[in-house]
Amino acid sequence: MIFGRDRRELRRMYADAWKKRCDKLPLSPLEAQIADVVELHPEYHADVAGGDLDRDFTPEGGRTNPFLHMGLHLGIREQVATDRPSGIAAVYEAVVAATGDPHAAEHRMIECLAETLWEAQNANAPPDETKYLERLRCLAQ
Repeated sequence: MIFGRDRRELRRMYADAWKKRCDKLPLSPLEAQIADVVELHPEYHADVAGGDLDRDFTPEGGRTNPFLHMGLHLGIREQVATDRPSGIAAVYEAVVAATGDPHAAEHRMIECLAETLWEAQNANAPPDETKYLERLRCLAQ
């Protein structure tokens, strides 16, 4: 497993990758991917660089969980790179063309991914890839 099972360990990976980027130190390929996503989100820099990696981000708190949000970015990027589910790379290109901005395209796609994962979790079933791709295709229209 790439990220481990512990929330703090996962968040520590983000903090370490971001610190290395800021300090201009060499990064592993995974660290570079993480730092790229962190860099695109200045609103989360304090959360990543701060010392409180155990903080809870609840809906009642009124803030998006920055680590979840950035993790969904990484998930979309991995799906596109591997074209899994099949066809997502072409959908991504279409959404980028529609938005004119790869980061904005990822944000739109993240909403579909999060909804699909939420449904799967609630149904205690694997994500419905067909429904997921249908949602994504609607973004490009």
